[in-house]
Amino acid sequence: MALSEKQEKILKSIFVASENDPHKPEFPPDNPKFPATPTFKIEVPGFSDVWLKDESKNPTGTHKDRMAWEMVVTYRDFLLAKKTGQIKGPLPHLSIISFGSAAVAIQTYMKEYDLPVLKVLVDSSMVEPKAVKAMKRLGCEIYETDLAKKPLSWEEILILTHNHNGFDITSNEALDPTTRYYDWLSYEILNSSPNYCFIPFGTGNLYENVLNINKKEVSTKNHDPRFRGNVEVLRRCNFMGVTSNNPRTKADKLYSPHLPFVHFNEQWIKVYRHAGFCGPLSDVYLIKENYLDKAMEIAESQGVNCEYSGIAGLALMLQMKNKLPKNKKMLIVSTGKTKYPT
Repeated sequence: MALSEKQEKILKSIFVASENDPHKPEFPPDNPKFPATPTFKIEVPGFSDVWLKDESKNPTGTHKDRMAWEMVVTYRDFLLAKKTGQIKGPLPHLSIISFGSAAVAIQTYMKEYDLPVLKVLVDSSMVEPKAVKAMKRLGCEIYETDLAKKPLSWEEILILTHNHNGFDITSNEALDPTTRYYDWLSYEILNSSPNYCFIPFGTGNLYENVLNINKKEVSTKNHDPRFRGNVEVLRRCNFMGVTSNNPRTKADKLYSPHLPFVHFNEQWIKVYRHAGFCGPLSDVYLIKENYLDKAMEIAESQGVNCEYSGIAGLALMLQMKNKLPKNKKMLIVSTGKTKYPT
């Protein structure tokens, strides 16, 4: 089935140089490079070898740009299926629950590639803050509900966003969120071969991606071409996720009343630890608010552009200071700070 002239133009504009060739990266789409964002040493009192992975350098300011690009690639798949006559009708809309970063990133890319508008479900308590205004300005369709009331199924998310013929990103396993959204980022992280790695844990997708790829690389001799890490170090690396159970936390992207689609649980990480896929302290930890302020102070003093949620890994390292060796290699994954359109 022939595509329309507009659809052909969109399809040709979505270029993926390779799936895993470090010499032919796919991200960021306007200037592909690997690594896509820098990792550099920072000074933290009491520690001698601390590095920071800075995702604020992405187009809309956070690691969610990588996920957004994968949504564009998903539309390329839809268009190819449409071109071969496997599917009919208009391109489907995507729905997502978002507190800002993911929706801003995805809709920015949807606009750039002339793809269907993103449908966003936000918490009804977000009464016209900066994030919602930015989403509307970009063209998102906004729908409100009380997200604290109960966990929502994908069917309910689609109903609430008036998207009966579309797909929910929040829950969709077919999109491979724990192996695909952040695979290139995961390799950029693992190639640093840290002894301790601190990662913000919001939806859990980034933490799960890193752990899943680490599992793959420490248990095979047939490494992905992007992998340049030290297997023996990574087998013992402690991957520390950081989250909050405080509804009023400054790290607001890390708190959610329900995470029905997360894969992480105590049994999941226990198996990874026992099988030697990661170090014994690998787990998800709760952050105390006062350490977020200390982390932000250190980050800002060294020119790191971040928000509380993005720099929460450094906050956890400070919180655990007395339990950590001072001379081991620490890697802080800073997920950045959203650049809201004006």
